[in-house]
Amino acid sequence: MLKQRIITALVLLAVLLPALFHPSPVPFTCVMLVLIGAAGWEWGRLNGYGGGVALFLGAEALALCALSWWLGLPQRSLPVLWAIAGAGWVLAGGALLRAGPTGWPRIPKAVRVTGGLLALWAAWLAAVQARHIGINFLLSVLVLVWVADVFAYFAGRAFGLRFTKAKLAPSISPGKSWEGVWGGMVGVLVLAFAWAAVDRAVGAGVPSLYSHLASRGVWLLVLGALFMAVMSVVGDLVESLVKRSVGAKDSSQLLPGHGGVLDRVDALLPTLPLAMMLASL
Repeated sequence: MLKQRIITALVLLAVLLPALFHPSPVPFTCVMLVLIGAAGWEWGRLNGYGGGVALFLGAEALALCALSWWLGLPQRSLPVLWAIAGAGWVLAGGALLRAGPTGWPRIPKAVRVTGGLLALWAAWLAAVQARHIGINFLLSVLVLVWVADVFAYFAGRAFGLRFTKAKLAPSISPGKSWEGVWGGMVGVLVLAFAWAAVDRAVGAGVPSLYSHLASRGVWLLVLGALFMAVMSVVGDLVESLVKRSVGAKDSSQLLPGHGGVLDRVDALLPTLPLAMMLASL
């Protein structure tokens, strides 16, 4: 299993890194189209569809993103869209986690499917628009999610349940603890201040998310970083909630050793649109 995970990770990096660092944003945009199409197919399967219907939903997600590209949306300023997407994730995410796995089947399937496809579309558009802003900006968002996850893992292993008696969400993800969340928040704060400092030191031509926030005050940098760290946890928990409600371990087996595309991008689904929202304040 470990060898399989390593091979899959290397293949993904071999595809993603050249696309990310290419002078043109087109290769990255195309890679993201493929990933979103695959995620749309997984979303259909998680909602009880198989075969042709799941493939249709994947194609629909891809077509929606391609249409947005054709209309030039990645190059446009969309503050209202990002405000709506951000509010939607905060409100819907909170409501879903409050209801728990038993509440998911009570939501009409049409609402579930539509909401998921819109979330995938918003994440794609945010990622591509962030790449148009600049690699430094996009990387600052991607690394935030990875740092939050790594710090949460090690903090949870070292301090889990030492300061609190209750787990974070036992009915959704029994392995997560509040100490892990706090560790992830600390890691993101360190990342935010360090990245903003490096931007200043090297005179970065393209500001990172943290430089955008710091330019409006240290208080916004702190609040924005903590907010993003929390919402990355929300994205992870929402996907875990959906999988637990349908009895699925992974969203698919498209990525051997890693599960599915949704398993790898769940925390990015809310954080990418929210990063665009914060940057457009």
